Amino acid sequence: MLRQIEGSRAVAETVALCRPEVVCAYPISPQTHIIEAVGVMVKEGRLAPCEFINVESEFAAMSVAIGASATGARAYTATSSQGLLYMMEAVYNAAGLGLPIVMTLANRAIGAPINIWNDHSDAMAVRDSGWIQLFAETNQEAADLHVQAFRLAEELSVPVMVCMDGFILTHAVEGVDILDQSTVDEFLPPYDPRQVLDTASPVSIGAMVGPEAFLEVRYLAHLRQLDALHRIPVIAADFSAATGRHSGGLVNSYRTDDADTIIVAMGSVLGTIKDAVDIRRDAGERIGVVGITSFRPFPSVAVRQALSHAPQVVVLEKAFSIGHGGVLATDVAMALRGTNCVVREVVAGLGGRAITRQSLEKLFYKASQGELGALLFLDLDVDMVDREIARMKTTRRSGPSAENVLRDLGAPRVMGQAR
Repeated sequence: MLRQIEGSRAVAETVALCRPEVVCAYPISPQTHIIEAVGVMVKEGRLAPCEFINVESEFAAMSVAIGASATGARAYTATSSQGLLYMMEAVYNAAGLGLPIVMTLANRAIGAPINIWNDHSDAMAVRDSGWIQLFAETNQEAADLHVQAFRLAEELSVPVMVCMDGFILTHAVEGVDILDQSTVDEFLPPYDPRQVLDTASPVSIGAMVGPEAFLEVRYLAHLRQLDALHRIPVIAADFSAATGRHSGGLVNSYRTDDADTIIVAMGSVLGTIKDAVDIRRDAGERIGVVGITSFRPFPSVAVRQALSHAPQVVVLEKAFSIGHGGVLATDVAMALRGTNCVVREVVAGLGGRAITRQSLEKLFYKASQGELGALLFLDLDVDMVDREIARMKTTRRSGPSAENVLRDLGAPRVMGQAR
C-alpha cells in the first residue's frame, strides 16, 4: 500500500513484517524513530511473538542480538555514528561468529567535533568487520532492502547492515509502498539457523581459535562474502518478481551507455546527482551515473563492467580516509586497474553539508572540460581554512580548530554533547 510516511516509520513497519523475534537497541539520533516505532508495535501486540529488550548501551544491544541469534531467534537492531563505534567489538564478533543479524545504520558523522548530521564515516569505520553493507538511495529502497537483508543474512549465515542516510532519509516523509504480510511471508521463509545453541545437541559457538586455524576461518568468512555477490542479484530479482519493482542489486546505472564521464556514488545523493546529470545532458555533455548498493562485499566485477568504457570516472563520496583520500574511490580505482579510466575523487557532504544541484552542475562541467584534479573537496571554504592555518603558524597555543572556525563564523557554541 502506497502511503505518505516518514522513512524511519516505513523501515520500522517493514522490519515488523519480517517477524523478528528479538529486537534490542539503544536510542541515538537519527536512528531513534525506527526503534521507537518497533517498540510501540511490540508493546501493543501488533508484532508478536517478539521480545523488545531495553539495554543500557549500544554494546549491550549488539551483545543481546548475538545471544538471541545464537539461540535461534531472528534478531534485529539499529544504531548510528558513535553508537556503532561503541558496539564495534560486538559488531566484529557477530560477523566472526557468522550470525545472521540485521541492523539498520542511520548514517551520521563521527566526532569529534560532535556532529549529528549525515555522512558515511560510520559505515566506513566498520567496512572491514565482515558485515554485508547495503546502501539505500530512497526510503522505498531502504524499506525493500530490509526484507532482502533478512533473507540474504539467513541464507548465508552472515550479518547484514542496511545503511540509510540520517535525516535525509530517516526523517523525510515521502511515498513508500509498504508490502503486505502475505507477500513478505512468501518471500522470506521462517528462520532456519545454520548454527544454534541447543541443550539437546550441545555445540560451542565462539570458541578460541589459534594460529593453526585462524587464517582458514577468516578465509571461509571471505568466501561467504564472495557468495553474497552471487546471491544479492538473485534475491533482488526474486524481490522484483514478487513486488513488481526493482530494489537492491549490486550496482545500478543511469544514462551511462555513451557516457564519457560517469559519476559514482552511494546513498541518497544519487537522486540529486541524477537531476544534475539530466541538466548537463541537455547541455550536450555525455555523462552518466552508477550507484553502488552493495559496498561490502564490493562488486569489483560489476563496477568494472559498468565503468570501464568511460574515459573518466568521478567518485563522489561522503567520507574519506584522513591522510589518504577517498574510501570508495580507492575501491573503484582497484576495480578499474588495467583499464584506461582516469579516476577522480570528490569528497562532499561531510557532517551534513548540503550537496546542491548547482554545485554538482559546476563540478560536472569542470569534469567534462578535464579541469578536475585527483582529489577535490566540494564547496570547501578555502578562506576559512587559510585563516586557521595562519593562526596555527602564528600562535603556538592557537586552540582547537573547531572552536576557532565557529568563532570566525560568528556561530554560537553548543554546550554539551548530543546523543
